[in-house]
Amino acid sequence: MIVITTPTGQIGRQILDALLDGERQVRVIARDPSRLSARVRERVDVVPGSHGDRDVVMEAFAGADSVFWLVPPDPRADSVERHYLDWTRPACEAITRHGVERVVAVSTLGTGIEKNAGHLTASVAKDELIKSTGVGFRALRAAAFMENLLGQADSIREQGTFHLPSRADRVLATIATRDIAAAAVRLLLDDSWNGQAGVPLVSPDRLSPDDMARIMSEVLERPVRCRPVPLDAYKEAAVSRGASEGWAQGLVDMAAAQIDGAYDAEHHSSQPSPTGFRQWCEEVLRPAVLA
Repeated sequence: MIVITTPTGQIGRQILDALLDGERQVRVIARDPSRLSARVRERVDVVPGSHGDRDVVMEAFAGADSVFWLVPPDPRADSVERHYLDWTRPACEAITRHGVERVVAVSTLGTGIEKNAGHLTASVAKDELIKSTGVGFRALRAAAFMENLLGQADSIREQGTFHLPSRADRVLATIATRDIAAAAVRLLLDDSWNGQAGVPLVSPDRLSPDDMARIMSEVLERPVRCRPVPLDAYKEAAVSRGASEGWAQGLVDMAAAQIDGAYDAEHHSSQPSPTGFRQWCEEVLRPAVLA
């Protein structure tokens, strides 16, 4: 039995699609099961509720061999690290209670991020909590998601701009969520591994925001440029959209760590994933912008 959290999210949805017609039994935890397609509801076991709820994960993890774990964001949370840990503690209890053998979790790329790196630090703390159960564990140590740019599709379409809290000439490691999902699927279907380790996930590119803008311009056949956002303005914008002070500061601390080179060492040394930024722009960004 494989349990999938966030089955309607960016990554969880792709994992579920890949597993749906296979031979393994699949169970999902869904806060709103009505968002699952009829095909999904016919083929998988659905446990309704939040996977941050102890009773829900206790029910869902019963009889499970492997679990895909992802902590969903909550911009209203006062503390980023407390949010990650409070969400994961019930799962750790259920992992131990039911003897789950393997957990695959979305985490983050980066070195020197154990403190003062906002969401990166919180993700590392979550990994350590899961590892403390002794379960077989693989942390999918992902770079910045290319899909984060989809939230700026309107700005790219209408104004020819996107904004990042980074220097325009600073290389930023990225990854397509399809490659995160593919790595998760491989691990969830493989019963041979054990122990605890990280799996760095980066694209084959070494691009700055200016480089990304050039590729977007070529793919979209219109001028696109990046406008770097100062960190104080980045925080103000997050708060104005409803984020708590603590959550917004976590975003700023994460961006500062990225600017300071948290991803650099592993970006150089890791085996690249298949999807390059140009391919992603052609297959994902272009349809979103031109819709």
